[in-house]
Amino acid sequence: MPQTLLAMAKDLVLAEIQAHKLSPEEMHAALQHIYSSLQALKTKEDADGSVTVATPETPPKPVDWRKSITKHTVMCLECWQAYKQLSVRHLKDHGLDGRSYRLKYGIPRTQPLSAKETTLKRKEIVQRSRPWEKAPTFLKAQMKAQKAVVQRKRTVRKKA
Repeated sequence: MPQTLLAMAKDLVLAEIQAHKLSPEEMHAALQHIYSSLQALKTKEDADGSVTVATPETPPKPVDWRKSITKHTVMCLECWQAYKQLSVRHLKDHGLDGRSYRLKYGIPRTQPLSAKETTLKRKEIVQRSRPWEKAPTFLKAQMKAQKAVVQRKRTVRKKA
């Protein structure tokens, strides 16, 4: 009785688990990789009648994203090039956007994709320019507060 592809993949992953200690994520990835490889071999065998076996690539080890962001540069974890910031255009070249890049490498969404020095300079600029004070809602609230102060002064004078 021939084994199913899923059973063969499971047996291979179990052998890998016994040889190494794999985390649940690594086990899941290994199972998917082996299953897809076996499926590709089966379709090739059905089409050609014979199969040439190639050694599969070992999956890359998980990357610690914290090491990719330094004071002066940020390394793209896709192409390993150093930049001051990872722009939308650069990520688009890899078929990603900021959100999917963060999800792929486990980066928190609050972490800027720029060098620490660049982030600090931007914070300083924002603190100096205080854009929230120029926003219409802020200006409207300021006007309302001023009117309230004037109104209080008038009522105090009338009582006196």
